Amino acid sequence: MGKILDGKLVASHIKEETKKIAQKYIEEKQKKITLEIITVGEDSASNTYAKNQQKDCDYCGINVKQTNLSSDVNEKELLNIIENANDNDEITGIIVHLPLPKHINEQKVISSIKECKDVDGMTPNSLGKLLVGENSMVPCTPAGVVEILNYYNLDVTGKNCVIIGRSSIVGKPLSMLMTNLNATVTLCHSKTQNIKDHTQKADIIIVAVGSSKFLTDDMVGESSIIIDVGINYENGKLVGDVDFDKVSSKCQYITPVPGGVGAVTRVMLMKNTVKAFEIQNKLI
Repeated sequence: MGKILDGKLVASHIKEETKKIAQKYIEEKQKKITLEIITVGEDSASNTYAKNQQKDCDYCGINVKQTNLSSDVNEKELLNIIENANDNDEITGIIVHLPLPKHINEQKVISSIKECKDVDGMTPNSLGKLLVGENSMVPCTPAGVVEILNYYNLDVTGKNCVIIGRSSIVGKPLSMLMTNLNATVTLCHSKTQNIKDHTQKADIIIVAVGSSKFLTDDMVGESSIIIDVGINYENGKLVGDVDFDKVSSKCQYITPVPGGVGAVTRVMLMKNTVKAFEIQNKLI
């Protein structure tokens, strides 16, 4: 059976390191580190995630400003709230939970966040810097994937990496991040023909398609590293995009769901918020 890449263990390590750094800066600079979390509507998953982010912030000593808006809020009002947070020196980072109601342009909202406060790494400027290999805010899930690989000393240099899924949140930025780390990247998606031909030759397979048990054991090699980013519910149970029971018996390393990438994604928001503080105070 493949070795389990324990996301909870990695997340705990990152959280402890982030707490130490945050407390050091707060004491030295006599300033608070503050994250503004903006939610719109009553999406249960989003609200649960926001509560968990609050807990993580509390643990790390990061102050939280919670802004909860009704689902009928107009776009201009939301943009004004973000503009005020951009201009407020006491706000270190801003995150707007998605999805937003259909009458609000998500890309316009995300693009309105100031780059140095973009702790979710999703503004065009942040993604553009990632593309050219400059220091930037990296989206939390792709950053979390790399943190897991680094924690277990799994070098990606020169490795064949297949990413399945081309979303702007995971697949595309992750392909840039892995390329910058000198992996040889193939980005597959719903229109890719014969995906198995790509995955069977891959050293690293990262699956982010939102389809339960999409990756099966006949698609992977015995020495492969499998990273499952999927979050799906099957008969009330949380499962990933990988057929874990069968694939884990064949591959070399694998992340579980739950307890894998998702656990690390959450704490990367804390790490990015501290990084935003460093950027704004010219500490890096």
